[in-house]
Amino acid sequence: MRHQQTIEWQVQSLGEWFQNFEIGDIKTAPNHPLGDYPRVKWDRFRWAIPENLKGKCVLEVGCNAGFYAFEMKKRGADRVLGIDTDPHYLRQAEFMRSLLKLDVEFRRLSVYEVKELHEEFDLVLFLGVLYHLRYPLLALDLLRRHATRDLFIVQSMIRGGTGVEPVEEDYSFWETEIFSRPEFPRLHFVEARYAADPTNWWIPNRACLEAMIRAAGFRILLHPEQEVYVCQVTDMEARGDDRSSHLLE
Repeated sequence: MRHQQTIEWQVQSLGEWFQNFEIGDIKTAPNHPLGDYPRVKWDRFRWAIPENLKGKCVLEVGCNAGFYAFEMKKRGADRVLGIDTDPHYLRQAEFMRSLLKLDVEFRRLSVYEVKELHEEFDLVLFLGVLYHLRYPLLALDLLRRHATRDLFIVQSMIRGGTGVEPVEEDYSFWETEIFSRPEFPRLHFVEARYAADPTNWWIPNRACLEAMIRAAGFRILLHPEQEVYVCQVTDMEARGDDRSSHLLE
């Protein structure tokens, strides 16, 4: 009982939690508006991630309190690194690491700084981050160029049209009708707030998210959940489409 009381006090002292963990009878985010989050999300796409990650190294970008990073370690990954810019969330992650006794490393680092890791990862998780960024395509480019060796898992809030239709390689300057189609790639800009959150900057429709993934140099392998894509690195030089390469060195 005393141990549980100590843990409950520690959970409360770490402030408001976004990710819910269950520690015995204690829940870190019992009133989350999405329920038992992010487990309810994870349960919808966990099957699409390799069960056995032995011999693999994993990077989670925007790890928050480390939920997904811990799940990757449970699957046997040799090394798991979670990065985030918020020291509040990183303190929560370190607390959960001490409770779960899982060897996961956490660092305070921005997605725009991944080049400083000087390392590529077999699997990169980029979940619930893209729409919080002022420069989302730059982030995708940097992760492709400097961090991802093979698999890339991306999840984003999606608003607007959910349909996808083929797009041409080029359009005439006088072609304007396509921009009115709900299936055309569209990135919605949030000037002030969305859902009372000032960090919601750019929210794609489905066609836009898929187009951004391809433009950054990834091939979509699976779409296991409405907002989640399992992707793999492609050869940008072979495509002749690495238009941003001079900006990323």
